[in-house]
Amino acid sequence: MTEVIPPSFSRGRYLSKREHSAMDELDRKIIALLQLDGRASNAKIAREVGVSEGTVRRRLRRLVKEDVVKVIAVPNLEKLGYATTALIGISTGPGKSDAVADAISAMEEAHYVAITTGSFDVFVWAGLESAENLGNFLRTKVGVVDGVQGTQTFVNLSIKKRAYGLVL
Repeated sequence: MTEVIPPSFSRGRYLSKREHSAMDELDRKIIALLQLDGRASNAKIAREVGVSEGTVRRRLRRLVKEDVVKVIAVPNLEKLGYATTALIGISTGPGKSDAVADAISAMEEAHYVAITTGSFDVFVWAGLESAENLGNFLRTKVGVVDGVQGTQTFVNLSIKKRAYGLVL
């Protein structure tokens, strides 16, 4: 599976209205096609949108250079042996969210880390080989990070949708 990071979110920030509006309909069509197939050739995309391959190549090069999109492979954790995936809500001490998020981001088990609002200060999506490994991760890695006051773990029983793109 490949992922095309959507145009409204780049480098951990949302694009301004001016930056977003600099894209035209052709850019949006190219991105939409890449969201369906991140390995589609420039020639195939060009045929689909009715322009030359060179136009698609130049547009895509600009979109990548400007950090509007990033085309990457997204592994299927379950097929790679990570039988247990979970969302972990973390409560931190005052002023500790960034440090906690940075520390957990460095852990290989953490695949997504975000500072959030609401009941938790940080959310982590983690993939591990077993429930036992998840327990060890929580006790010996997450639980000992300076600033972690508490966690609540939500084990994924079944993933019904895995989508990374936006409707453009």
